[in-house]
Formats: sequence, structure tokens, C-alpha cells
Amino acid sequence: MDPSYNPGQELIDVLNDEGVVVGVATRSEVRQQRLPHRCTYILVFNPAGELLIHQRTETKDVFPGRWDVTVGGVLAAGESWECGTKREVLEEIGVVPEIEYLFDFRYRGDFGDAFAKVYRGVHAGPFHLQPEEVVRAEFVSVDALPRLFQERRFCPDGIEVWKLYSQQITAK
Repeated sequence: MDPSYNPGQELIDVLNDEGVVVGVATRSEVRQQRLPHRCTYILVFNPAGELLIHQRTETKDVFPGRWDVTVGGVLAAGESWECGTKREVLEEIGVVPEIEYLFDFRYRGDFGDAFAKVYRGVHAGPFHLQPEEVVRAEFVSVDALPRLFQERRFCPDGIEVWKLYSQQITAK
């Protein structure tokens, strides 16, 4: 990555309460003012059905050092959902699995207000983790997640995505 690159200066679409783009701001402004924006979450499984979890670096602007059940992130201004999803998964884990759309999701938390789309992908690796964003990654049994949520600090938005996904799978 270019050492002069500043992610805080990335341009992000700002949304209204209906999820319609109403402007553009820098990532720093979006974070500081908790502005509604678009992001993507991808649950990555291996062929055996285990979920990829990863630990975020301490330098992340949101939830540094925490574990996450999803790969993904903020979409750039004007970026399509498909392109943003593929870009984010490629940046973070170095591969682009076959991706399936699951559901829309909105998360309002301390870091901001995210309008999101959630996807599911399957890939066995190997992965090429982005050192600026990911410390380590591992596959875990989905049955182990409740215990891991108690033992480790996880991103709260990822936990919410997992709960919604689990409810949908159980309902089928």
C-alpha cells in the first residue's frame, strides 16, 4: 500500500434515512459525524461449512483489535454494491469467492449508521491477508460461535449479521 495513502480522505456516499444518496463526504467526516453510509458484509465459509473469522488490526478506525465474522467494509462514493463487495473481499483476504446475496441490513452504532447488503461466499483458501487490516484469520465451527462471542471481543455489527443469518437458516 502507498505510504502516503490516507483512508480518512476516501470519498463516501452519504445517505438519508431512506438509504438514498444525498451527498458525499470523506471517511473521516462520515465517522466523526456518524453519517449514514453504505457498506458490505460477506460471511465466508469453507466447503465443510466452517466460518472464516478474523482479527482486525489495532490501527483500524472502527473496532480496532476485535474479531469479526464478516469480511467487508465501506463502499466508495458511486461504487456499485457488486464492485464494492468484490473489492472489499479481495483487499482483506486476497481472493474473490463466488458470492451470493443474502439480505439487506442496517446497523446503527457508536461508529455510525450503515446501510448494508450481506453476502455469503465459499472458499477454502489459501488467503492473502491485508496486513493493514487483518492480523490473522481462521475457520471455526459455527457451533463454536456462541462460546467465542463470550471469550473474545467481536465487532457488534458482525454479531448482528450472524444472528440474522442464523435466524434465516433456522427458519428454512
